[in-house]
Amino acid sequence: MKESSLDLKMLYETSLKEISEGQIIKGKVVRISAKDVLVDIGYKSEGIISISEFSSRDNLELGKEIDVYIESKENDDGMIVLSREKALRLRGWDKISSSFKEGDLLEGNVRRKVKGGFIVDIFGIEAFLPSSLSAFRGTNDRDILGKPFKFKIVNMNNLRRSLIVSRKEALYQEKEATREKVWSALKIGEVYPGVVKNVTDFGAFIDLGGVDGLLHITDMSWSRISHPSEIVAIGDKIEVMILTIDKESKKVSLGLKQRMSDPWQDIEKKFPVGSQVKGKIVNILPYGVFVELDKGIEGLIHVSEISWQKRSINPQEMFTIGESIEIQILNIERESRRISLSLKQLEANPWLDAEKKYIVGSKVGGKITGFTDYGAFMELDNSLEGMVHISDISWTKHINNMQDVLKKGQKVEAVVLAVDPQNRKISLGIKQLQENPWPSISQRFPVGATIDSAEVVGSSNFGVFVKIDDEIEGLIYSNEIDKEAMDKLKPGDKIKAQIIKIDEAQGKIGLTARC
Repeated sequence: MKESSLDLKMLYETSLKEISEGQIIKGKVVRISAKDVLVDIGYKSEGIISISEFSSRDNLELGKEIDVYIESKENDDGMIVLSREKALRLRGWDKISSSFKEGDLLEGNVRRKVKGGFIVDIFGIEAFLPSSLSAFRGTNDRDILGKPFKFKIVNMNNLRRSLIVSRKEALYQEKEATREKVWSALKIGEVYPGVVKNVTDFGAFIDLGGVDGLLHITDMSWSRISHPSEIVAIGDKIEVMILTIDKESKKVSLGLKQRMSDPWQDIEKKFPVGSQVKGKIVNILPYGVFVELDKGIEGLIHVSEISWQKRSINPQEMFTIGESIEIQILNIERESRRISLSLKQLEANPWLDAEKKYIVGSKVGGKITGFTDYGAFMELDNSLEGMVHISDISWTKHINNMQDVLKKGQKVEAVVLAVDPQNRKISLGIKQLQENPWPSISQRFPVGATIDSAEVVGSSNFGVFVKIDDEIEGLIYSNEIDKEAMDKLKPGDKIKAQIIKIDEAQGKIGLTARC
C-alpha cells in the first residue's frame, strides 16, 4: 500500500512542468475576480496575477491562453506569483530587438502624458516620446491618448530595454516616402488632382499629394488676367496638367489652360486680316488699348492706329474698360500670339487730300491741343493736327516756353508753311500772319547804333536778353559784358548797349555792353 502511494506521488511529480523564476511560459485563465486572475501553468499550484496588469484590449476570458512571467515560485500563501506585463514586455522587446533598429518605423499607442512628453505602448514596451518630437503641438489630448500612430526609433538601449521614439521624424519619413511615390508616378502631359497651397503675384503653388508644383499665371487661362487670385484661391481643389518635370531641382510646372482647347487654333479663319470685328476693351495702357475679340483672344490697338489726325493721344482719356468697339484686323502673328488692330482704318484717310485742303500760304484756324518743348499742336477744321514751331510764334520776341504765350484749348489762326502727307506733318506759323518786320528793323537800328536804356528781360549762359523796343529783343553776348556786372543784372534793370550784328534771316540782333 505504501509502495502504491509512493508510485502515484512520483508519477504526479514527473507529470509537472519544470519551471524557474524569470521564465516566460504559457498559462490558461481559470478564474477571474475583482482583484486578481488565477492562471493554470501546469504546475502543482496555480499562479496569481493582479487584475491591474490586464487592459481592456486583452479580451480577458476563462480558458484563454496567455503568456506569463514567473516572478516567484511560491509566495506566503503558497501560490506562484506571475506577471502578465513583464511577459509582454520581454516578448515585446525580443520582437523589437530582433526585427527593428534605430531609424525604423513602427506603430504604437499613446498610453499617457508625462512630464516632458508621452508614454507610448509598443509591443508592451513603454517607449518615451519627447514633446519636442511629438508633433502634437496644438492637438487636443483626447485626439492623442489611446490612439495608434507611426513612430520612428531614434534611440534603442538593449541593456536597459528602453526606447525613445519620434512622431515628428516619422511624419517626415512618411511624407518623403509619399513624395518619392508621387515623383515616380508623375508624367508629362497627364492630368492630376491637386490643392491650392499658396497664391503669389506670379502664380500659385499646388500640392499634388506630397509634391508641390507651380502653376504660373501665364498658364492659368488663355484670357488675360491681372492676378492669379482671379482664377484660384487657397484650398481650392483643381485638376492640372504636368508641363515639365525637373527631378534634380525638384521643380514641376503645371498648366490649367492646357486642359482646354487652344482658342488660337484656326485663328486666321476666325479673324481674317482686313475683316471688321467687334470687341471689348479689357486694358488701357499709355501705348495702346487691348481688346478681347473672343474668350482667350486679345489684340492691341497701338496709339498710332487710333486716329489719322491726332499725333498726341492719351488712350485713357478716350476709352473705358468694358467698352465695346468696332475695329479692323491688321495683322496676326500666330506663333507669338499677337493680333494688331486698328480703329482709324475704318475711316477715310484725311491725309490723302491734305495738300489740296491745306494749300501752302493759306490761312487756317483751330485750337491748341498740346505742347512739346519745341512747339504746339493745333487741331485744324477736319481734326487733322498741325504744329507751330517755337521759332514761328514771333518775329522779334525770344520765347523759352510755349505755354507762356499759348494755352491749351485756345483758338488761334496760323499760316500753312508746309504739308507732308507721307510723314503726316503740317507745319504752321503764327508770326507769318504779319509782314516780316526785319528789313525795317535793320534800318531803324543799324549796326553801331547805341541803345541808352535797354531793358533786361532774361539771361542765359550765352548772354543777356534785352528789350530794344516794344516788340524787339536782342542779345548782349556773354563775352561782350563784364561777368560780375552780368551776374548782378535782373529782369527790369536798364543797361546801355551797342548793336554789333543784325541777322535778318534768323531774326537776331547782337549787342555789346562794352561801349
